[in-house]
Amino acid sequence: MAKLLVLYKKPNSADAFDKHYASVHIPLAKKIPGLKKYEISTGPVGTPAGPSALHLVATLDFDSLDALKAGLASPEGAAAAGDLANFADGGAELYLFDTKEI
Repeated sequence: MAKLLVLYKKPNSADAFDKHYASVHIPLAKKIPGLKKYEISTGPVGTPAGPSALHLVATLDFDSLDALKAGLASPEGAAAAGDLANFADGGAELYLFDTKEI
């Protein structure tokens, strides 16, 4: 299993972010070919020491890193990536990695 982890930093307007994310970005991202599972955080994102600079965490699962990369390179992946500038004004970090169950 491969994952795309997206860490969204606190936006200028949490309400505007949440509205756009739910009504526009999620439907775009769910069209990415090869996507098997899509999860987002709920409530505040914290650390063991307390609050963090993050607003939301998204985890997208794919069968393999090749499938993940192909999905991101697709027109649907490009549309989702292009949408980031429309709502993620606090910034976003994307991480791609393989996983194994232990």
